[in-house]
Amino acid sequence: MAGRVFLYVQHLLGIGHLQRAARLAKAMAAAGLDVDLVSGGGAVPFLDTGGAALCQLPPLKAGAGGFGDLVDEAGQPAGEALMEERRRRLLAFFGERRPDAVIVETFPFGRRQMRFEVLAFLEAARRADPRPLVISSVRDILQAKRKPGRDAEAADWAETYFDFVLVHGDARFAAFEETFPEAARIAGKLHYTGLIANAPAATGEAGSGEILVSAGGGAVGARLLRTAIEARPLTRYDDAPWRLLAGPNLEAGVFQELRRDAPDGVAVEAYRPDFAALLATCEVSVSQGGYNTVADILAAGARAVIVPYGADGETEQTRRAERLAERGLAHVVDEDALAPHTLARAIDAAATMTPPTTPGIDLDGAAKSARLVAAWLAARDDKAAQASP
Repeated sequence: MAGRVFLYVQHLLGIGHLQRAARLAKAMAAAGLDVDLVSGGGAVPFLDTGGAALCQLPPLKAGAGGFGDLVDEAGQPAGEALMEERRRRLLAFFGERRPDAVIVETFPFGRRQMRFEVLAFLEAARRADPRPLVISSVRDILQAKRKPGRDAEAADWAETYFDFVLVHGDARFAAFEETFPEAARIAGKLHYTGLIANAPAATGEAGSGEILVSAGGGAVGARLLRTAIEARPLTRYDDAPWRLLAGPNLEAGVFQELRRDAPDGVAVEAYRPDFAALLATCEVSVSQGGYNTVADILAAGARAVIVPYGADGETEQTRRAERLAERGLAHVVDEDALAPHTLARAIDAAATMTPPTTPGIDLDGAAKSARLVAAWLAARDDKAAQASP
């Protein structure tokens, strides 16, 4: 039996969590597993799930009050009726699919605001007969907790509900315990997979010689994009082609302003499916420090400038960018210091870097995760067969 996997993910602001889950789902499907990807955020039309099926819950996203302020697609506060409908659908999906393994992205190490449905889902999995394997899928660097006791609570949930934890990173780059102090309590469940990167496909000429500026999902990237346009005439690349990728979540009005204000030689686009290939051919990549973008930069061997998002107490991108700078893999501009002249100086400095073709970081996270899940399912099947009379 190949095995059926039920992968739950919730993205609230950007699309990084969903994209990472989709890469994981695609790799597991390629390994012969039947995969259902259950998304609780807004739809992303270009999402590549490979052979995995996409199941959509009524979407929720972060409102003006931040990640704890859940709103629906229309921006209205998420009331109990919507939460109950999501719980009902999630449990119904689970009951219909009867998976052999359940993977929950980020929780219990984050996405605490989704516990209204995730804990009910985990209880259903624990009561199921046969009980599926329950696995957490989490990035290597966590957001710093703002309230005491949250790490201990997460470890309690991990001990209670989860068989394994896939840490999508390389301990040589960032050890999980650095941002999760309770890691020793669940050390026997932790399995590093390497970063989940998109290896560039056959490249060709697209993007060759250009400065590639990307804003991830785009929800918080407008300032970087505007500053890049103003920085261009201050760089050695003032006559080179520049490409700005705004992301699907950038406000439509801001996107139109950028296209209007872009001078000759600067292309402004919402999205490129060949982003990984563009990274492999560009002169310098300029981006925020999101997990997926950093992984793709490393896989492509691109010279990079990182401007990590640090507003509203966010720490994960800054810590990731600092690690890259320590290894000589990127130049970093603090968000507070972002200005045309600081960005231009960093781009010119990055241009002198030797392309990091061997970053010394495991980037095979998707395939390794798929192999681990398949092996755990096979071991469970073997154990069950041996126990049968």
